Amino acid sequence: MTTLVRRHIADHGQSTGVMIGVLLLILLGTLRYDNFASLYNLSSFLNYNAMFVLITMGMCLVIMTGGIDLSVGTVAALSSVTAAGFSAHGLEVALPVGVLTGLAAGALNAFMIVIMRIPPFIATLATLLAAKGTALVISDARTVPVDWTSNFTQLGMNNVAGWLPWSMLLTVVVGIALWLLVEHWPLGRVMLAAGDNEDTANLMGLSSGWARAWAYVICGGCAGLAGVFLASGFGAGQPLEGLGWELTAIASVVVGGTLLTGGRGSIPASVAGALMLGLIFNLLNFENGLGTFNLSAYWQMVIRGAFLFIVILLQVKITRPLAGD
Repeated sequence: MTTLVRRHIADHGQSTGVMIGVLLLILLGTLRYDNFASLYNLSSFLNYNAMFVLITMGMCLVIMTGGIDLSVGTVAALSSVTAAGFSAHGLEVALPVGVLTGLAAGALNAFMIVIMRIPPFIATLATLLAAKGTALVISDARTVPVDWTSNFTQLGMNNVAGWLPWSMLLTVVVGIALWLLVEHWPLGRVMLAAGDNEDTANLMGLSSGWARAWAYVICGGCAGLAGVFLASGFGAGQPLEGLGWELTAIASVVVGGTLLTGGRGSIPASVAGALMLGLIFNLLNFENGLGTFNLSAYWQMVIRGAFLFIVILLQVKITRPLAGD
């Protein structure tokens, strides 16, 4: 394989491959299972995976800058608790409260990483523990029921045109905004430059520190909105949820072709990575229904870990020969 071909695969092959993979999984499911292409399965799939698509898009921005955010799962759980606590005031109050909870956690991460110069792994691990503890304290270690008399549950349980969940519609709006940010807005270009080489970006007069800070704040906001979806869709704030969500987000971002070292990333490809992982679990559920095998929910964590390991191994294999070019 020539260097030119390797470079093309490193730059575009993985992103294209994951989108083709999503189409192949959809084709497989449609041909093999009777109800796979039903509106009910489509709506349920989109509604459940809206949360993971959101945290994946936020994680994409962070990894593009060369960072990592381990706190997205517990921040989403905390946001679900705060949103559920304000659900009696309606969606117009509970939704902003949940999102603001996530933004506050993201701002805390940004402060520790950009201002205090704490490594992202340590800083976001601290936020993970703090968010989890806070969620357990304010919920008294129990689920927090939502107020069913308000309109709060409409976001997570109602559909547009009978099949498109409001949660996924809102996720699409956020996704378009983040795609524009990365592809067309100066802030997105600075994020990429900071991830590629922060010292060079600073020498060029770019505010790489602010770009990294915004990446963590936006990532926190996405986790906060995912928490609102969690509370609205399941009818309760879930302080013990979110375990392994960060692994799902990282796996989805990496399979979409974003480099863990930063400097390159794609919102659409990351979304495709999240949908691919969701489709794999959806297909496994259908196989369970056919009686082919019987995998418990705990196997999902094993599959996520194996999925992430294989993807990172492939990414290293593709990009390593380019280091000396």
